[in-house]
Amino acid sequence: MPARLTPLRRAPVPRRIAVLSVHTSPLDQPGTGDAGGMNVYVVETARRLAESGIEVEIFTRATSSALEPTVEMCPGVIVRHVTAGPFEGLLKRDLPGQLCAVTAGVMRAEAARPEGWFDLIHSHYWLSGQVGWLASERWNVPLVHSMHTMAKVKNRDLTDGDTPEPEMRVIGEEQVVAAADRLVANTDDEAHELIDMYDADPSIVDVVHPGVDLDTFTPGSMREARQRHGIAEDAVVLLFVGRIQPLKAPDVLIRAAAELVSRDPSVRDRLVVVVCGGPSGSGLDQPTSLIDLASDLGIAERVRFEPPRDRATLVDWYRAADVVVVPSHSESFGLVAVEAQACGTPVVAAAVGGLRTAIADQVSGLLVNGHDPRDFASAIARITEQPRLRAELAAGAHMHAASFGWAATTAGLISSYSAALANTAVDSRVSALRS
Repeated sequence: MPARLTPLRRAPVPRRIAVLSVHTSPLDQPGTGDAGGMNVYVVETARRLAESGIEVEIFTRATSSALEPTVEMCPGVIVRHVTAGPFEGLLKRDLPGQLCAVTAGVMRAEAARPEGWFDLIHSHYWLSGQVGWLASERWNVPLVHSMHTMAKVKNRDLTDGDTPEPEMRVIGEEQVVAAADRLVANTDDEAHELIDMYDADPSIVDVVHPGVDLDTFTPGSMREARQRHGIAEDAVVLLFVGRIQPLKAPDVLIRAAAELVSRDPSVRDRLVVVVCGGPSGSGLDQPTSLIDLASDLGIAERVRFEPPRDRATLVDWYRAADVVVVPSHSESFGLVAVEAQACGTPVVAAAVGGLRTAIADQVSGLLVNGHDPRDFASAIARITEQPRLRAELAAGAHMHAASFGWAATTAGLISSYSAALANTAVDSRVSALRS
C-alpha cells in the first residue's frame, strides 16, 4: 500500500527547493503545445509553497531567445530559463537528446550560489526526473518526483491509431522511480500503478491530490456567461477543454453529439459543442481532424472551436456549459473535471485513472465505462433532458470540488518533503556510524 502522509513530530521543512519542469514552462498557457494540467499544478503549488515561507526556483528549458534568463513569477518564486538546444521547433520526443545540456545549465545555476543552497529537488515528468536524479546526487539532497503521466499506463490504454510511448521513456521512468527518495502520486490508482507496474517501494509513495483554485473557479450565472459568448439561453452546450490529441479523445464528444442529433433531430438547432484547446502531441500530425470529423458527421455548424483561454474566460465557459465532457483514454487526475465541478457544472467522463477520484459518480457527474460515443450520448442526454437531475448534479459538483483545494495539496507536498528530508538525515547518520 502507498504511504499515508501523517504529520511528523518536529519534521524538517526545506528552506529552498529546486522545481524541475524541463519540457514545459509554468509560464506557458495551458492547452497549448505540451502545456496542460501539470503547468497549472506547478504554478499553483509553487505560489503556495512560497506563501508558506519556502523559496522556490523553477528550472525549465528556454524556448525563445526573447525570454529573460530569470523571471519572478510571484514573490518567492523564480522561473529560470535554461538554454539547451534550439529555442523553437524542438518536439518533446527530441528532448532526451538535450537532457545533458539542461542538466549542465541547472548545475551551473546552483554552482553560482553558496554551497548547500537547495535543500530538496522536486521534479515533474520523467524528463525532469532524469535531470533531478543527477542533480540530487551532485548536491546530496533528496529527490521528490511526480510522474503526472506514465508510459506503461498510456501504452496500456492506447487508442487505435495513436503512437505508443517509446521504450526509451519506459526505461527512463524506471530509472527515476528507482532513484527517487519520495514519489508523489495524484491518486490511489496512480500509486498502485507505480507499485505494480514500476516496482516502486510502497513506503516512499505518497498520495497527494491535485487541487483547484476555489476562489477563481466558482458558480455563476449561466445566462450571463452565455450572453458573453453569443450563445442562446436555451441552447444545449457541451464543452471539452484540453489539448487536442488522441489521448484526450475529443473525437468521442463529436461522435456523441452526432449521435444525440441522430436520436432526436429537434436538438440540432439548439446544440452547441465547444472544443477549447489546441493541437498537441500526436494531434499535431492531423491538426484539422476534429473539423473534418464534424463535417463528415454533418454537424460542422454545431461545433465551435476556441483557442486555449485564460482562467477568467475559462470560468465563463464552464458556467455556460450544460455538461463538461472528459472522454480521455488515460488521466492521472483530470484538473479540467475538478475546475468544471467547482463552477457548478456536471461532468460526463470516462471511468479511467484519476477521473474516478476527480468525479463522484452519480453525485457530481456521470462516469462512462469504455469510450463508445453512444454510451456518452446516453449519459449526456440524461443530464440535458432532466433539469432536476442536472440541478442535483450541479450542487453535488460544487460540493465535491470543494474538497480539492490547492492549500491541501501544498500541505501534502510539504509533508512529503519533510519525510524525504527526515529519511535523508537518518541515512546520513547511519552512514556516519558505519564509517
